[in-house]
Amino acid sequence: MLKVPQNAYASLRRHGEETYPHECCGVLLGQMAEDGIRTVASVARASNTRTDSAHNRYNIDPRELIRIQREGRERGEDIIGFYHSHPDHPARWSQTDFAEAHWFGCSYVITSVEKGKAVLTNSFELTGADENDKELVDERIEVT
Repeated sequence: MLKVPQNAYASLRRHGEETYPHECCGVLLGQMAEDGIRTVASVARASNTRTDSAHNRYNIDPRELIRIQREGRERGEDIIGFYHSHPDHPARWSQTDFAEAHWFGCSYVITSVEKGKAVLTNSFELTGADENDKELVDERIEVT
């Protein structure tokens, strides 16, 4: 399960609206409990560095990801997931999303943005031990 404060949930949805018709992307920072529950403490917006197809793909520059991770650790937060938007497409992972998901045990949050308005937000946990047995599994979001 992913627990997200209302302000962080609103922020990631608003990010998708602001970047429409392109995909937005960002990082979820917080803590992961022993029982596997991930609790978001903060959301870090990232730049979508895709220039060829930003309307249906995203990429976070590794240097930006390292900076976000370092700043989070300074606050006692770890990367517990990622988020991005799907402009005019369902809030379900695509084959590209699956192929590019590599952070096992993390949440992957997708917001469907239809005609510039955030509609539905879903989360998926990346499970498995390696690339050969990974799966994106539906995950409940609890907005607190």
